[in-house]
Amino acid sequence: MQTSVAGHSSALRQVVVVCGAQVFVQIGAGFWPALLPQMMQLWSLTNSEAGWITAIFFGTYMVSVPVLVTLTDRIDAKRVYLFGVGCTVIGHLLFGLFAEGFWSAFATRALAGMGWAGTYMTGLKLLADQVDAKMMSRAVTGHAASIGISGAISFLLGDVLASHFGWRSAFMISAGTAAIAWIAVASVVPRRTPPPRAKSQGGLFDFRPVVRNTSAFAYSVVYCVHTLEMSALRGWGVAFLAFVAGYTNFADQTLSPALVVTVLALAGTLTSIVGNEASIRFGRRQLVTAALILSILFAGGVAIFGTANYWLAVILLVAYGMIVWLDSSSLTAGAAGNAEPARRGATLAVHSTLGYAGGFVGPLIVGWTLDLAGGASPLAWGIAFAVIALVMLVGLAIFTALRPRGLEGER
Repeated sequence: MQTSVAGHSSALRQVVVVCGAQVFVQIGAGFWPALLPQMMQLWSLTNSEAGWITAIFFGTYMVSVPVLVTLTDRIDAKRVYLFGVGCTVIGHLLFGLFAEGFWSAFATRALAGMGWAGTYMTGLKLLADQVDAKMMSRAVTGHAASIGISGAISFLLGDVLASHFGWRSAFMISAGTAAIAWIAVASVVPRRTPPPRAKSQGGLFDFRPVVRNTSAFAYSVVYCVHTLEMSALRGWGVAFLAFVAGYTNFADQTLSPALVVTVLALAGTLTSIVGNEASIRFGRRQLVTAALILSILFAGGVAIFGTANYWLAVILLVAYGMIVWLDSSSLTAGAAGNAEPARRGATLAVHSTLGYAGGFVGPLIVGWTLDLAGGASPLAWGIAFAVIALVMLVGLAIFTALRPRGLEGER
């Protein structure tokens, strides 16, 4: 009994340390989208160029994560994690010191994206290796919550720091917080060498068995469209609300666009936790299906009514954000929980690659749509959100066709 209690205490300690580190790594995540309107003006960026700078973070994540996360099935996940955090530190620091236009911002945001590829799912793999199946779902939720809360606060924090100290200092501060995370994990988290793989399990980078596991893969496909939707909303939320405020001559700064997106992300993190608990109680597949349907409806609502009034836009966007986040933890826990234990790193790599492929495309869809429609206007913004709704409809159709399992002990 004492051994069991000690093991549970050690696993809980790992959850707390890793989740705390993720808070410090993620604190600068929202600085670029929070400052997007002023940076577009400062550097004379087009909507498409701004979309590319936002999207390249997800693009480098997408191409890096299959290698970095899959390596955790062969080498200590802690080593990969520290590499990722190191890239994040350097990426934010170089942005603050040297970014002066499209290409320099593009390159440094790409480096930060590589850092997040070695940090996000690798942090989750650290937890998955330490906890049992019963604790995993809640560990995933705690991991997502720590990232969600920190990412949400980063929008407001970036705006405040830039206002008081300048945007360059804001990014250098975020490099410092990521360095704190590196030190914490390096000092506290123990090493853990993965067990040797049997030859019968195939090559390390053979992802075919992962794709054939349709119960895990179905959650990953939906995670792709989910992250597309989330990155579009986070990447362009401040710019959208700033447009509505200008278009409707709304001058009250009590609830600024950056503050609204902060509230949106915090509320979304809460619904992500509630959503995972609802998945455990009522069924994971049912929860994900309901979230997809509601996303389609709310994206359509923002497309039709979002530019009519600033307060209406705020209400719609916050409610929409809560729906977007509703199945966030449920999807990742569904993929991790249905993975073969020996392929959990590869499964999370595929899951994350698909997710951030969507994350890469999301901001670009909005930027391209705005430019193709002749620039920011009520019609252009309406078309952009309508396109997002259509993508979610495709995701719903695929998820329904694959009919994945839930996790052990769920409906």
